[in-house]
Amino acid sequence: MTATLSKVMFYAALPAAATLAGAMLALIKQPGAGLRSAVQHFAAGTVFSVLAVELLPDLMHRRMPWPTFIGFSLGVAFMLGLKWWSERGGGAEEGRNPRALLTALGVDVVLDGALIGLSFAAGEKQGLLLTIGLVLETFFLGASCATSLRTVGQTSIRIGVTAGILGIGVLAGAGAGAVILNSVTPVFIDALLAFGVAALLYLVTEELLVEAHEGKETPGQAAMFFLGFILLFMIDMLI
Repeated sequence: MTATLSKVMFYAALPAAATLAGAMLALIKQPGAGLRSAVQHFAAGTVFSVLAVELLPDLMHRRMPWPTFIGFSLGVAFMLGLKWWSERGGGAEEGRNPRALLTALGVDVVLDGALIGLSFAAGEKQGLLLTIGLVLETFFLGASCATSLRTVGQTSIRIGVTAGILGIGVLAGAGAGAVILNSVTPVFIDALLAFGVAALLYLVTEELLVEAHEGKETPGQAAMFFLGFILLFMIDMLI
């Protein structure tokens, strides 16, 4: 249990640090739309690669259709509910209080951390690969948080503290995921993994790619999705 927890926390420290780094970079200089789109495509490709190559095959091999169906359905419902909640408060661009958006971001990072912890049910390699994909996702999540808070007039110190809290949320989620992994039966692990798969699919299709397509897209930016996919696929084969 202790060894697993220490490994999970080590991996989770990377996306936690990426969240803070993304916020700090956005305070110094916001990346251009073209660069954001390229990296979001790349991040979507890496996360999709983990899903296709590791997590989905692992669920297939477990052969627990009903726990998988229930967990997946709950994951979809949860992510749609989270989207509704974040939109309910409005965006910073509308001049409204971004509290609902920050709540959604907080839940998002805790879930990301929990997915790292739960991915150890499929193996340490799967945990490493998922961490690589989530580092890029949390980096832009931190940048998005900083941009939203700066738009409504928050100070740099408050933005830094908020980003730090989001990073702690990643670590807390990872610790909880590791504890759950060592405390429940395989049926519940299967359902939780299916929940995580649904959350990651939502992340790729409804967040990363949607944001990446907000501006005019070039073939080079679109190619980054496939580059991210094949690079993580190659890393998987090499390790």
